[in-house]
Amino acid sequence: MHGPLSAAWLLVALCAATGAYCLLRMRSPVDEQRRTAGGEALMGFGMALMAVPAAVLTPPRPVWLLYAVVFGAAALRALWASRAGAHHLHHLVGAFAMAYMAAAMAARPSAEHAHHGGAGAPALTALLLVYFAAYVLWSGSRLVPATATATTAGGPAGGWGDRPELARACRLSMGIGMLAMLLTM
Repeated sequence: MHGPLSAAWLLVALCAATGAYCLLRMRSPVDEQRRTAGGEALMGFGMALMAVPAAVLTPPRPVWLLYAVVFGAAALRALWASRAGAHHLHHLVGAFAMAYMAAAMAARPSAEHAHHGGAGAPALTALLLVYFAAYVLWSGSRLVPATATATTAGGPAGGWGDRPELARACRLSMGIGMLAMLLTM
């Protein structure tokens, strides 16, 4: 990732924390929630790895190609899963965006990894920016009225992995992270 060093490290921390929480969500007794959380954990940790500042670590071209293949496979899996629900379409767009960014980094000459030298954002980057900006606004608006689910005893229903408001907050933070990563391309 290119940009201010402190912002990049904050993005790494945010994405890693989101990925870790998604791993907790994988312990849910609800089968669909476990599958969704697994895909979101992959996205969170993948975003954390890709957001490591270029001044600290600049992966070689084969690593970027590996990222592109992994996230391309995740996009295909999300495409297959999208038959069951629209939420998987967002996973498809997210995985595609990650594969796109990894492929773009692999295609850049090594001198451009240190700083930008492009003439502007390609149309696909702009389209993904618009999508993720809209997604952040939409998911943020869904988070505001969310109420915590409670049992009759007043505590949370289920463990930390079954808190819908936390899952929404994680999706919002990953959307913000994706937006930040796309802006630095």
